[in-house]
Amino acid sequence: MQYVADLHLHSKYSRAVSPQMVLPVMSEWAIKKGIDILATADWTHPLWSRHLKEELEEDGEGLFKVKNSSSKFKSEKKDPLFILSTEISSIYSQGGKTRRIHNLIFAPSLGTVEKINKEFLRRSFNLASDGRPIIGLSAKDLLELVLTIDKEAILIPCHAWTPWFSLYGSMSGFDSIEECFGKYSKFIFGVETGLSSDPVMNWRIKELKNKAILSSSDSHSPAKMGREATVFELEKPTFKNIRRAILGPSLKPNWSKLPDRIDYTIEFYPEEGKYHYTGHRNCRVVQSPKETKEKGPICSVCKKGLTVGVMHRVEQLAKKEDAFVEEIDPNGVKWITDPSGNHPKYVNLVPLLEIVAESLGRPVSSVRTKEVYENICKNLGPELDILLNISIDEISIIAGEKLAEGVRKVRQRDIVIKPGFDGEYGVVKIWNSDGEQAEEPLTGKQLKSKDQLRLDF
Repeated sequence: MQYVADLHLHSKYSRAVSPQMVLPVMSEWAIKKGIDILATADWTHPLWSRHLKEELEEDGEGLFKVKNSSSKFKSEKKDPLFILSTEISSIYSQGGKTRRIHNLIFAPSLGTVEKINKEFLRRSFNLASDGRPIIGLSAKDLLELVLTIDKEAILIPCHAWTPWFSLYGSMSGFDSIEECFGKYSKFIFGVETGLSSDPVMNWRIKELKNKAILSSSDSHSPAKMGREATVFELEKPTFKNIRRAILGPSLKPNWSKLPDRIDYTIEFYPEEGKYHYTGHRNCRVVQSPKETKEKGPICSVCKKGLTVGVMHRVEQLAKKEDAFVEEIDPNGVKWITDPSGNHPKYVNLVPLLEIVAESLGRPVSSVRTKEVYENICKNLGPELDILLNISIDEISIIAGEKLAEGVRKVRQRDIVIKPGFDGEYGVVKIWNSDGEQAEEPLTGKQLKSKDQLRLDF
């Protein structure tokens, strides 16, 4: 059976996160979105850890559900399950450089969570300052600590290409898993793509050939949950089976035939991510990888260094060119597949709220946009079903021809995106690809630099 999982979120106790990021609200939005398994997030924070113990009850082996949860939205799915995962920020010096690496830790039990937190406190790490704590341990030492406490725990480098805080980051990362994790590299079974890269970019990296490619939303608000997700095929939703699915590509050449496996991932368009291209936001300088090779990584206006984007960083480390095949399913959804068979397929989507907003000519945050979105989900079902499975004719009957056309265009990849750079999101235009103008095009107001730490992350 398929399970849609969003394995990387943040609670209200992380910086720049909505106060709505609490378990009951997250659970309600998961049903609305069509998400079956959610990250608890931030279990290192003492107040959030207490909230988890108060609000969750175990339902299965190593997964939890919110007590007394119910939903008003049309869905045949049960309340979502939660997996104990959290993000840790490691800042340290190695090889003459300051390294800033973010990793996800998945724990099989609350007992393991308590042991890890206890060890962090013994080392005087400040867990109460932020739901995503900053610690002085290297990524390698963090992995050693976690596996010493529980060998069934998993560590996954998250948003692996983000320039400032990731495994491969251009500004403070490494060139390989081995360089970062040393002798513990064999325990890195996968990486998270992040919003500014997609699987086909990661397929170009030789050392990721037999690694799981995971995708998650890294959401700071309920509405952003599920913008990226990993869809598992599981015999039963348990921590052990999710672990088997993640480990599969590393251990079994025929991983695609395993009963527990990753079936596909749901992706942001990477161009929409905040660090896809190289650039300098303050000077409005943006460069493609080709332009960066020609001009160099120096701002032509202020002569300072540019933030080297994810696409260029992939070009630096890749050992092969893009290789993919497009397949269209009966619903008109265009999927991207790996011709080598080493990795699962994936699909790029635009969140339904963004489609609604552009169809109305209103901002995503407007009251009208939210009202229309809520009505569509109540009448048609979960967002991901609307984007992937429900017929365009049925969408048109309930939501109107304009919205149905937007969903069709997204399914067919018939959109235009101005790439993001240096912390600024890319701009999606659904109705510009054929010269048609939206009724009231979205303005750049949502993308000003001062907005980047708002709660709509």
